[in-house]
Amino acid sequence: MELHAVTDNRKPVAELAEDILSIQREVSFIHIRERDKTAGEIMQLLSLLKKGGADKDKLIINDRADIALFANIHRVQLPSRSFSVKQVRSRFPHLHIGRSVHSLKEAIQAEKEDADYVVFGHVFETECKQGLEARGISLLSEIKRTLSIPVIAIGGMTLQTIGHTKQAKPDGIAVMSGIFSAENPEEAAKRYARAVREADYEEAL
Repeated sequence: MELHAVTDNRKPVAELAEDILSIQREVSFIHIRERDKTAGEIMQLLSLLKKGGADKDKLIINDRADIALFANIHRVQLPSRSFSVKQVRSRFPHLHIGRSVHSLKEAIQAEKEDADYVVFGHVFETECKQGLEARGISLLSEIKRTLSIPVIAIGGMTLQTIGHTKQAKPDGIAVMSGIFSAENPEEAAKRYARAVREADYEEAL
């Protein structure tokens, strides 16, 4: 399974850049999901990452396709409230496009519109979605069986829930607070990476 780390929209630019640089070797992809930051602040973040030697191919820009294009980053993640995959694909066919989905219907539509993958959640209860019922492993399994494109699971992904998540055979998991809200994001990323490897090993047995 891939390990996606999603920024938590809580840290100043300089601190966030340090955290991203510290975890990049441990994760498959890093989603820049900073909804409260201006375009200028996100560009400043990307500049710091470039200076620090970040692997640009691991960076995914959430929602802001304009920033991705301006910064020459080829991966974008479209929230359900954003542009449709079809709209972005028709204008910028070179982009690698993910879509956030919350139901089987949305997932099927994303695939029809030529999304490269979907991020489905929230699978388990999470502080980020307080008061909203978790969508569960059963629906994740159904989406995985139905779609031919990769499915990434998000929402309540802890070291304890990874073992349950693997039952649905997703192509990856996405972690936000478990990594970026941790006291030591680098060590947290290492623990998650180890847990993912162990889950893959157990699945292969």
